Amino acid sequence: MKKNIVLRHEVKSNERRTPLTPVGASILVKDGFNLFIESSPSRIFKDSEYEAVGCQLVEMGYWRTCPSDYLILGLKELPEEEFPIEHSHIYFAHIFKKQSGYEEVYKRYEDGGGELFDLEFLTDDKNKRVCAYGYWAGYVGAATALLEYFSPNGLEKLVDFDSKELLINRIKSLAKEKKVPKILIIGALGRCGTGARDLLNAVNLQSTNWDLEETKKGGPFIEITQHDIFINAALIFSKVPPFINKELIQDKKIDLKVISDVSCDPNSELNPIPLYTSITSWEKPTVEAIAGIKIIAVDNLPSVLPRESSEDFAEQLFPHLLEYIKKEELPLPFQNAKKSFLSSKP
Repeated sequence: MKKNIVLRHEVKSNERRTPLTPVGASILVKDGFNLFIESSPSRIFKDSEYEAVGCQLVEMGYWRTCPSDYLILGLKELPEEEFPIEHSHIYFAHIFKKQSGYEEVYKRYEDGGGELFDLEFLTDDKNKRVCAYGYWAGYVGAATALLEYFSPNGLEKLVDFDSKELLINRIKSLAKEKKVPKILIIGALGRCGTGARDLLNAVNLQSTNWDLEETKKGGPFIEITQHDIFINAALIFSKVPPFINKELIQDKKIDLKVISDVSCDPNSELNPIPLYTSITSWEKPTVEAIAGIKIIAVDNLPSVLPRESSEDFAEQLFPHLLEYIKKEELPLPFQNAKKSFLSSKP
């Protein structure tokens, strides 16, 4: 049983999401758990909302020095530091696909004896993720593609919205009297693709929807270049032929203007869009590739809608988190995450 839980402040810029809401925190406190909430000016929920339900507010970075048997709960990567990690951590580490810097992260855990339960690899008996931001990543990924396509100067920077209605209204206002884009989604039937399709429906746009059946022959796919916007919502765990490459585009007349790479793995050998080499940022959300194609590759898109995405994700995670902290034996999703951590060691 893990009696003491620390909710980390997120150090990643423009990250306002959290895996634990005040509603969930109140349930844990009533169950007798001690919750330490790192003060955070950026978190979508105020410090006072956690204090009001019985949590103890602590300074940013408290997790570094708290007792080693405390569970550390976060969302995105830890700061790039060198000291050994001795706690049990839950967060999205982005290291299991051998992304750049993964060896250093593993070394810190090995040196300190800590363990990592990556949120991406908490899976059930059918290997399906038990919690994911995929829906909101797809939703915002489609939205950013449209903002880039319809805005006179393109998508100059990202900002967060207090509600999805405000985001929808922004797109509709920009789209007035503009050419209707041809849009292709790969991975259209998954959580991410469903989010993308729902956003398009909300702004009265249609899309060509591809999933496993349409892509099983293997890429590259000339059809991508025949659309104005390509949204990559595919979740890939093994190497596949690229969906699109430079050879498909070089010296050819194409319609493609915008790629929203929601899956966003440019530094992984599994990247199906080898047209760019690094993620983009909120300050500069697009990178120009061959033939003037603008690529959006922001790795925390759901934070554009921080409240809705946090509430949804936290609700998915909560029953599994509760089972983990109450039981001595690891629940199946945490067993699977641990196996993934051990099997991906360098």
